[in-house]
Parts: sequence; structure tokens; C-alpha cells
Amino acid sequence: MKKIGIYGGTFDPIHHGHLILARDACETLDLEKMIFVPAAASPHKIDRASASPQIRWEMVRKAIEGEPRFAVDDCELRRDPPSFTIDTVETIQKREAGAQFFYCIGEDNASSLTSWHRFPELQKMVQFVILDRRDFKSKTDYPVIRRHIDISATEIRKRVAEGRSIRYLVPRAVEEIISREQLYREPK
Repeated sequence: MKKIGIYGGTFDPIHHGHLILARDACETLDLEKMIFVPAAASPHKIDRASASPQIRWEMVRKAIEGEPRFAVDDCELRRDPPSFTIDTVETIQKREAGAQFFYCIGEDNASSLTSWHRFPELQKMVQFVILDRRDFKSKTDYPVIRRHIDISATEIRKRVAEGRSIRYLVPRAVEEIISREQLYREPK
């Protein structure tokens, strides 16, 4: 049976922490591929300003370019927001019939997991996997991929707003998009 990972998130911006943990999940769980799914608008982050969905999709696409086990899917960008995980999983399941699915989420979202839209159904469709880059060692019934990586999208946005370098925190192509689009700058 094919094993496929789905990694949803705002990816605002995608950074090396996301990519390293996605690679670790592929290796640890023996996944054939990891599908990154940028959210058009996360139901849990509705009021937070972000780069446009199209720019975030471009950043993910560029960040994973040349990585054979990584793919990006724009299914959430083609739906009206908010983006519900169950709709995404149903869409990908239709295309990848017969596969076993692992839905990867950041440790920061684990505590709210049971409040997700149609969670009881969703829990039957996927095996949740917690990606913990802060090494919190919190208690969970789900498999955890752990690696201490002190990189966050919040910190990256803050550094850009302050005019500080983000070199080595994000892939070079992502850094170029952030610069080109003048993302995360302080309002003048």
C-alpha cells in the first residue's frame, strides 16, 4: 500500500524547519511522497495578515523544487476559504485511491486538533503525525517526528520587518520571492 504524507499549513513563509521535518517524516514513516498544501485561509488564523495565497504557493513550489519525494497541491487555493482539512483529504484521497494517509501538523496545532472541522471523520481517514521542531516532548497519542530546529515563520517575518537577514533560515528561492514581493515589511 502506498503511504502518502500531507503537510498542510499557511507556510508564511515556508522555511528550513518545515523542510527538514518533512524529510524526517518521509524517512521515519517510509512515505512515498509528502504533499505540501498551502492554506488559502486557515480557519485558525483568519485574522492574521499574510502573504497572498498565490505568493505562499510559489514559495512552497520553489522551496521543494528538485526534491523528488516532495510535491505541492493547490487544492485549498482553488476553494473558497476557510480551508478545512477534511475537504483537502477527501480531494487527495480521490486522486490517490488506495493509499494510506499521514497528515502532518506542527506541534503548535496539536492542542486544537480535536476542534478541527469534522474531526471524528477526519481521524478515521488519516493518521495524524506531529512535527515538533521545538522539542517540547508534550504528551500525545499520535506519532511524533522530533528535531530541535529554532526557526519559525513568526521570527522570519519579524526579522524581515526589522530589516535583518533571513539567509539560511529559508531556501534561497524563498528569500528572493520575499525580497521581490517586499513581503513582511513594516508599514511606513
